[in-house]
Amino acid sequence: MTDTTLAKKAAAATSPELTEKVIFYFVDHGMQILTAIILMGIGVFIARWAGNLIHRWLKSRAYDEPVTNLIVKVVKLLIIALIGVMALGQMGVQVTPLIAGIGVAGVGVSLAMQGILGNLVAGLTIIFAKPFAIGEYIELLGIYGQVTDIALFSTTLLHADNSRVIVPNRKIVGEILHNYGTIRQLDLKATVGYGVDLDLALSTVHDILRNSPYVLPEPAPVVGIAALNDSSIGLAIKPWVKVEDFIPAQAAIYQAVIERFRDRQIEIPFPRRDVHILNPAP
Repeated sequence: MTDTTLAKKAAAATSPELTEKVIFYFVDHGMQILTAIILMGIGVFIARWAGNLIHRWLKSRAYDEPVTNLIVKVVKLLIIALIGVMALGQMGVQVTPLIAGIGVAGVGVSLAMQGILGNLVAGLTIIFAKPFAIGEYIELLGIYGQVTDIALFSTTLLHADNSRVIVPNRKIVGEILHNYGTIRQLDLKATVGYGVDLDLALSTVHDILRNSPYVLPEPAPVVGIAALNDSSIGLAIKPWVKVEDFIPAQAAIYQAVIERFRDRQIEIPFPRRDVHILNPAP
């Protein structure tokens, strides 16, 4: 008798026993299995209801669509997993060792993925706490730029030279952050001679700012005397502009100041020193 024939006979002998065991299991645990199926159906319904509710709430808070979809999926999976464990308990499965095994596996995975999980938790903190938003200009740890994207793992900043800086979210949460918002204040300086009409100089600067397409009317620009130098009077010119206009506004305002001062003959002096010679040689 060959090995193949023996294997077929063994399979034929065990097949009825296995079938009988399955039948007896369904007979003995029929109500429990039915209850587990009903629980899973209820769990799916609750997961969908909760997902739709959370999706509407996140949309009302103006969260990004990818982040909203990810959070909704995570909530649905957690609800279904919880109901699934309850259903397995109803079917007679020992869930305590299963939960313990999942816990041990979770600890191992979290230790192996500390950086990724740290960025994920920090990203969720930024999304919900909203210390800054897309379009605002921020500065932290010597890094600065306009926020162009807030993802779960990183935040993207745009520099004035169109270069991008990708900052891991765990580097942002817990640090001192300077948020300029969507507008910034220019810190410009100009000098005039001591003999000029200061009212004319200041009114000229105000006219330049009032007619500039870059300068915002509110908050009002700050213009005044900043310093009394050795050979000139320093003027402070501090208008407010949009973040994206920060660089072009400086060039345009400086050019307008030079041209208008020349037209109105307002002196922009060079540095000078008066030298007095004592006891000159005969």
